[in-house]
Amino acid sequence: MITQNPKMQVLQKQIETASKEELTLMLYEGGIKFLNQAIVALEKSDHVKANNLIQRAEDIIREFQLTLDHQYPISNELNLLYDYMHTRLVEANMTKDIEILNEVLGMFREFRDTWKEAMKLAKVA
Repeated sequence: MITQNPKMQVLQKQIETASKEELTLMLYEGGIKFLNQAIVALEKSDHVKANNLIQRAEDIIREFQLTLDHQYPISNELNLLYDYMHTRLVEANMTKDIEILNEVLGMFREFRDTWKEAMKLAKVA
């Protein structure tokens, strides 16, 4: 895909050259960004924009679920957490509830921070 937007070109290059670990981190960052933007959209009563942003966060969660390696026991626990996050996002989208979005945003941040720490530990090992 060729794009004329310089920001999109940079992002495309980052994606093409990123490791699997970096891509996962980028997805967590994307979920955080979309939820922050959705909260702002709801504060401005822009429900269409909020809906689109919440759905993008839902898509990221579904991607995490689809790519879980189920040979590891922790995958089942992660899948349950991701399912909970997705369910809460659907609820937040239906009710336009910023409090629920903040809850899921906090979970995205915790996952991101844990993932960053795991990446650091993996480099040391």
